[in-house]
Amino acid sequence: MSRCGWCLNDSIYIQYHDLEWGKPLYDEQSLFELLCLEGQQAGLSWLTVLKKRECYRHHFFQFSIHEIAQFSDHFLTEKLQDQGLIRHAKKIYSIRDNAIAWQALKSEVGDVSTWLWSFVQQKTIIHHIDNYKTLPSSTIISQAMSKALKKYRFKFVGPTICYAFMQASGMVNNHENDCMFK
Repeated sequence: MSRCGWCLNDSIYIQYHDLEWGKPLYDEQSLFELLCLEGQQAGLSWLTVLKKRECYRHHFFQFSIHEIAQFSDHFLTEKLQDQGLIRHAKKIYSIRDNAIAWQALKSEVGDVSTWLWSFVQQKTIIHHIDNYKTLPSSTIISQAMSKALKKYRFKFVGPTICYAFMQASGMVNNHENDCMFK
């Protein structure tokens, strides 16, 4: 069975690659979760985040934007004690900051999913990739998305994180040409 070269021989990675990565995602809460988790990855492997994803879902109420926006500093500081999370204060606090930013963006644009997908004109960009190692870490589009998100005070949304988010959410299809899941 042929998969993208980055997909390691770990069952969590294989399941993620086969069932989620690159599939178009439009649900706002799911997009919010993915954007926050991509930010948690900064400096780490995506596999590390995937292994901790269920713990994040538990602590952050399945990524309920409204509930997370109301979290106190004390509540978030307590989260830093759980080894099931990435215990980096700025990353943990960024989830609340991003919920607040999401709400501000939503009050201005209405549908945040449509707004995010507007960066790719509401249509998946399909690349023809022979080897994932040739992919850029960011693009002009991910740079524009990063800049726009930062305008709304989102955290951990640099161009590289935005590009990973775009690939994971199906805005960009970067499955390798010989991948059976393209």
